[in-house]
Amino acid sequence: MASAEEDETVEERSTLNEGIDDRLWLIQCKRERAIGPKALVKYLDDTVLGPDEKLHGLVFTAACDFSKKARDDFAKKCREMELEEWHLWGKAELEDRLFRPENDHLLFAYFGFSLTIRQRSQRADLRARLVMKRKANRILRDHAHASLLLRSPDATEYPYTGDLADFKKNPPWMVQPYRGMSHEGLKFCVQRYFAYLSDDGKSWDAAMVVNDARGHTHEDPWLGEDRNGETRQTIYEFWSTIPEVNRAWLEVVGLVPFDDIVDIDDLGDEYVQVPHIYAQFVTGRRGPFKSFIAEVETISRWEPRSFNPGEMTDGRIEYFPVELRKLNDGSE
Repeated sequence: MASAEEDETVEERSTLNEGIDDRLWLIQCKRERAIGPKALVKYLDDTVLGPDEKLHGLVFTAACDFSKKARDDFAKKCREMELEEWHLWGKAELEDRLFRPENDHLLFAYFGFSLTIRQRSQRADLRARLVMKRKANRILRDHAHASLLLRSPDATEYPYTGDLADFKKNPPWMVQPYRGMSHEGLKFCVQRYFAYLSDDGKSWDAAMVVNDARGHTHEDPWLGEDRNGETRQTIYEFWSTIPEVNRAWLEVVGLVPFDDIVDIDDLGDEYVQVPHIYAQFVTGRRGPFKSFIAEVETISRWEPRSFNPGEMTDGRIEYFPVELRKLNDGSE
């Protein structure tokens, strides 16, 4: 049984806990597209308190933006109401608070989006990209301009092509000359033609009937018989008559992003004894390449000139004989 003294202590504690530092706050939330100054002040005028209640602070929040006048009138009204604190949270303030680290759980609970999870995912993606970039640099730095094997990880039939026509239309692997790294990924020469670049540096032409990026059978066992030997010789003889200052190469370089590279086999195999790059392929001749860039560059070692056509028709003129200018799509 509690003594009178104990009862008095309990009563004092109860009184202190109920009264000390008690502050009455009012929180109003509105779901409106727009709230002007008059409507905002009216919401405050409509605030009803009990006879013994004194409002300490107010938080007014709405999913819209407030004008400067609305904010000024709100502050003036709060001072007239003798409030100690007041906060006006519009759309911008709500977004700022939601994106704070301490509120990430609310952002995820109500909107299914988490900055913490996103940052972790970005960190993991970045680490994977940098790991692949370092690995590519380590394995491929001594293979500049060498022909390497690009191979789909889904090509379980490797090295057997089956129907050769289907293989050419939708190759699951290909051998291409390596052209080094860029900030986005690995570069490979997919087309290379004897070309001409005019003195103005913007007009050009190329003999596209023979793609000189095609290697030799000892580099590419799936190349098939080369039937373009005589045509290439004809092109070379014509190209040799071009003034050296205008003699050029047209190269189309394809990019394989680091994110699309699954792995790199530095050992190769008995068919292609150079590194194999496993990358995601898409259906068709595009293979693993996500983008291409064309460049016409003169052969001069001391004063080279170059031009980058946005499209293969930009700046192209008729310079080579018509029978040599036709683009061979590789189906032959």
